Amino acid sequence: MACQAAFIRLQGIFLLPYLDVLLIKASSLALTSTHVKTCTQTLLRLDYQPLQATIHSQPPHDIFVHAVRHFPTTNFPSFGEDPSAQATSPPDTIRISIHQAMRLVGKMNFKLIFTDWTEHNSSRIQHLDVILFTVRGNGIPIVLSLRQKLHEQGNETDEHGPQEHGNTAEKFDQNGKVKENLNCQEKHCLAYILHTSGTTGAPKIVSVPHQCIVPNIVHLRRIFDITPSDLLFLASPLTFDPSVIELFLALSSGACLLIVPNPIKMMPDMLCNLLFHQHRVTVLQVTPTFLRRFGSHSIRSSLLCEGSCLRVLALGGEPFPAIRVIRGWKEPGNRTRLFNLYGITEVSSWATYYEIPEQMIYVQKGEEPSVPLGIPLYGTIVEIQNEDGSKTTKGEGQVLLGGRERMCFIDKELILPYGTLRKTGDWVTLRNGEMFFLGRKDNQIKRHGKRINLEYVQHVAESIGLVDTCTTLWFQDSKLIIFAVPKDSVEKKILWKELQSHLLSYAVPDDMILVDSLPLTKHGKVDTSSLNHMYCEYLQNKKSPYLLQGPDDLWKSLQIIWKSVLGLPEETPAVPEDSLFLLSGGDSLTVMRLQQEIETLVGRPVTGLVEAILNNSFLSIYKHISKSMQVNEQKSNKNQHSVSEDIRHSPINESRKNVGKRKDHPDKLKGNVNWFVSLSRGSCLYGNLPAEIAAQQYLLYNGLNSDSKRLKQNQDKLFTEFSHDRTSNHAYKSSMGGSLNRATLYLQQKWMSDTGKCVDASPLLVKPVNDSPVTIYIGSHSHRMQALDLQTGKVIWERVLGDRIESSAGVSKCGTFILVGCYDGSLYVLCKWDGRTHWIFRTGNTVKSSPAVDSLGGLVFVGSHDEHLYALDIEEKKCVWKSYCGGGALFSSPFLCFKPYHLYVATLRGLIMAVHPGTGRIIWKYDCGKPIFASPLCSSDHVFIGCVDENFYCFSHEGEKIWNFTTNGPIFSSPCLSQLSNFIIFGSHDGFIYCCNIVGGLVWKYKTSSRVYATPFVFPHPSTFDCELLAAASTDGNLYILDLQTGLLQIEYRLEGEIFSSPVVWRSNLVIGCRNDYVYCLDLLYKNAGE
Repeated sequence: MACQAAFIRLQGIFLLPYLDVLLIKASSLALTSTHVKTCTQTLLRLDYQPLQATIHSQPPHDIFVHAVRHFPTTNFPSFGEDPSAQATSPPDTIRISIHQAMRLVGKMNFKLIFTDWTEHNSSRIQHLDVILFTVRGNGIPIVLSLRQKLHEQGNETDEHGPQEHGNTAEKFDQNGKVKENLNCQEKHCLAYILHTSGTTGAPKIVSVPHQCIVPNIVHLRRIFDITPSDLLFLASPLTFDPSVIELFLALSSGACLLIVPNPIKMMPDMLCNLLFHQHRVTVLQVTPTFLRRFGSHSIRSSLLCEGSCLRVLALGGEPFPAIRVIRGWKEPGNRTRLFNLYGITEVSSWATYYEIPEQMIYVQKGEEPSVPLGIPLYGTIVEIQNEDGSKTTKGEGQVLLGGRERMCFIDKELILPYGTLRKTGDWVTLRNGEMFFLGRKDNQIKRHGKRINLEYVQHVAESIGLVDTCTTLWFQDSKLIIFAVPKDSVEKKILWKELQSHLLSYAVPDDMILVDSLPLTKHGKVDTSSLNHMYCEYLQNKKSPYLLQGPDDLWKSLQIIWKSVLGLPEETPAVPEDSLFLLSGGDSLTVMRLQQEIETLVGRPVTGLVEAILNNSFLSIYKHISKSMQVNEQKSNKNQHSVSEDIRHSPINESRKNVGKRKDHPDKLKGNVNWFVSLSRGSCLYGNLPAEIAAQQYLLYNGLNSDSKRLKQNQDKLFTEFSHDRTSNHAYKSSMGGSLNRATLYLQQKWMSDTGKCVDASPLLVKPVNDSPVTIYIGSHSHRMQALDLQTGKVIWERVLGDRIESSAGVSKCGTFILVGCYDGSLYVLCKWDGRTHWIFRTGNTVKSSPAVDSLGGLVFVGSHDEHLYALDIEEKKCVWKSYCGGGALFSSPFLCFKPYHLYVATLRGLIMAVHPGTGRIIWKYDCGKPIFASPLCSSDHVFIGCVDENFYCFSHEGEKIWNFTTNGPIFSSPCLSQLSNFIIFGSHDGFIYCCNIVGGLVWKYKTSSRVYATPFVFPHPSTFDCELLAAASTDGNLYILDLQTGLLQIEYRLEGEIFSSPVVWRSNLVIGCRNDYVYCLDLLYKNAGE
């Protein structure tokens, strides 16, 4: 039959023609297509003896060429109508030149590598013109065959096998000295280039030298004892580096390689029959998730049965299954060898291996054994470092991988020192000289005040023995979800009960979803993105506000939920009316689950539900829910964004303490506008003032004497910055310059105010233009929103909102309203004088984002965990537009830029986007590959933001990445900009505060006592006003005042609690929230030298 070939590439090494059935005949290097009409699998065969070679820095194709030249051809199996027939000669032959194929693929718009491919800068394969596959169409050869090509070039090797190519991994320079660095631009250096998937970090371009991958191939071939009689399955796609191992294990051993189309891989039953009954695969290298798709029954009856054809099963790419799971998979008498492989693409491909001994599986004494990562493969160095970055041989630490020659080039790296080690992000514990996998660093979450690893939950769930497979999802950074494939149709309630009895209380999931199978990426790993979509659809389908048929139905449903959450059997007597949840066996964790179940039942948030569960009886809780449903029914026919009189004047929403309520309203200078200036985290000074008044308030904030020579200088600076429209509103940053004098600074507590629970929000300080004092607005996890007097700490007013408050407040353009987000999914618009509700806008999920205000048009922009960005007109009480942000929750706060007129937002999916403020249209977006918690910040030319991938990014306003600065920990801290010094300052979870210049160079860094979450704050020296200081905080409760120019410590002050709030400094007053429930105001004082 005529052969139609399409091409699949492996990033610049070789191309694999894809036919219905393919056979490679090694002696002639012919690609053969049989005449089968219906066969859907692809078979590649190389017929020669295993290569007896030492591990050198040979290109993989040299091993292949040696085998091609020196071993005879055997018969091909035939896949015709008679399966038993043998074909001694292939009916059709196709030959394809690697160069011709590269050109063909180029025309198909495939991106091969990050620079344009040419023969000059490509790998050894292209330079040698090694033609893995050659094409001959219509009987006319397109290029010469391999033997002809090599013969004409005089490159024929001798009968003793491939020679070691010195310029593939040259150890010495021209002077005979040992080389210290590897240069990827050297001729014959690279074997292939690929992109990482981004499942465990930001997507990267990885350039792999021959000397890195060849030791893997040769060593694993020996460990697995591959022979010509073996049949290997190419399970990995060619974009996943383990495919290189699978392919060259066969190519270098005369073994047979089975390839099937992707649709077949997605059909577990058909694939199982194809691999283990029809073709009898002997060596299988897959991810645990890929293996689990077969199901426990098929694994036990086909893969790991007593007479299984499978000789080697190697699992890698994900944590190895629990031994109890392996025991359930293996039938007695099965002789399959099991291996745990571990590695990262950045040190392609595998780093360690461990063969699971039989006694570990079948000897059951005491606690189930854990499977170690094993010992390093040839040439690999494994190092463990603790949190301080020091090498350790005991306890816990992060894995670093590399070796003298086992290293790859990442992104635009060109030169690497020999012996470079790469951080993996994986944490292990060391016991008795063995490494045991704990989980990824970014899979550790803090939940209910406790730190847990998601792999722990999965491991325990699988060890119970009631699921075939499972995985966990940290949904929108707030809910722990477990997806499980149950065994033998086990009921969900039984699984729940077992999980609750085996897991630590704070690790019990919030929800469980039973599925038939887990979604996979093309690399065979669990597809987290698909899980997110599945759970969103599940929540949408679960909303049932119209399923309840009345009070009786609500009462019965509440009884069922109550029992389920407490783990009580359904047949237990009805819950007594006077039952208290906490006294019935509940705790703070199950309270949250009960709240979620109830709100799912009624289809909407229930204001004050948590308080009702904690304090009231079952009957009172029922009445509270019933009343909430009646109130919501009354507003159901109105616009979804309006607030009815019932809601606005309900007891819960109007509960407040008007302690020291202020009766005098500020004077209005012009029209109906309340002129003001405000200050918030990150040194953001905002006001609705004309430029003349803004200049006065700017100087008033800085505490400058009008007689000072600096007055004129700063006025000129301010007018220059904002002279483009002297009557318009402006958002701006404070900045002063100079050098530090010899005055001694110290902090002294001025007052502290109890909010009832942790304060993670940052303060907003608002100063009216008249003589009215400065007011602080800040929320708490106690649901309270407070207005405090800056000088006294006195509570001016207090509101109790519907749920926790983590959002930092904003102020409207008119200066009349305070804007704050809430966990109940709402943005509250409150009158700043007394806290009365002006409007409540409800989104579809928690609002942790702080609002941004357009000082020109007055629109308010806020993000939500429902994955949307909203533009609100608070005067008209309407939503102007909302924009879907690509599937990630918006934790960070939007930032509005006027030149260009862009609104910048970031998502927990890892996207940073520029949005048009008037329409919500996405102008550009960039995918960082990891969640973004930090908020963006702009200068006149740049956009700055940090990411949990440990990088701090700088973009142009057109969306081009200009530079990135790498730290040693995730970045949650938002940046702060000093416009005078052109310094950008931010913190990292590696415990450092970083100060960089505008081109990404490090100016200084300061080591704190813990992680840095808070946003730094730049402010002028309180005694000299001619230099800049920096206020920052670490999560363990320490405050720092640093000299911005040098990074030298001026003051260190400790609060009795963790700090996730950011400091704000107004003149000599530093205000910050703390997790010990208090808001603090500290005086920044100084003594002159000699006092």
